[in-house]
Amino acid sequence: MEAPAAPHNPVETELTVTSPEQMRDLGRRLAKLLCAGDLVMLNGELGAGKTTLTRGLGEGLGVRGAVTSPTFVIARVHPSLGDGPPLVHVDAYRLSGGLDEMEDLDLDVSLPDSVIVVEWGEGKVEELTEDRLNVVIHRAVGDTTDEVRHVTVTGLGERWAAVDLSVLTA
Repeated sequence: MEAPAAPHNPVETELTVTSPEQMRDLGRRLAKLLCAGDLVMLNGELGAGKTTLTRGLGEGLGVRGAVTSPTFVIARVHPSLGDGPPLVHVDAYRLSGGLDEMEDLDLDVSLPDSVIVVEWGEGKVEELTEDRLNVVIHRAVGDTTDEVRHVTVTGLGERWAAVDLSVLTA
C-alpha cells in the first residue's frame, strides 16, 4: 500500500507596489506563470487593486475584451486571442452563500481549461482545488491618496511547490 503524498508547504513571496501601473505590470508577470487549470484567489480591501492586477493578468494572457470589475455580473469570460487559456474573472463580493452559490457558476467545469481569478474568494472557492494561488493585497485603510500596496503571493498545493515566485519581484 502506497503512503499518501506529503502535503506541500506553501511557496510565498512578498512585494511592494507603488502605483496602479506597477500593479498591472505585476499581473502581466504573474500571467507568465499561469496555465489552464490555475485558480487565483485575490483578497484585499475595496480599492486595493484586485481588478487592476486582473487587468494585467488579462494583458499577459492575451485575452479578448477589457477586464473590468464583474461585480454586478458576478463572472465574465475573456476568451484567448491566441492559443492560451481563457480568463474567467469572478467577483464573489456579493455572494454570501459560499461554495453553494459558486457552484451555480460552474467554475469546476471551467477550471481545467481556463485560468480562473476570483476576487473576494476567501472562504468561498477553496474547495475547487488544493492547488491555488492566493494573492492578498494590503493598503492603508482610509488614506485614499496612498498608492503603496503590500502584496503577498502564496502558492498552495503540488502545482506551486516548485514554482519560483521570486520572479515576480523582478
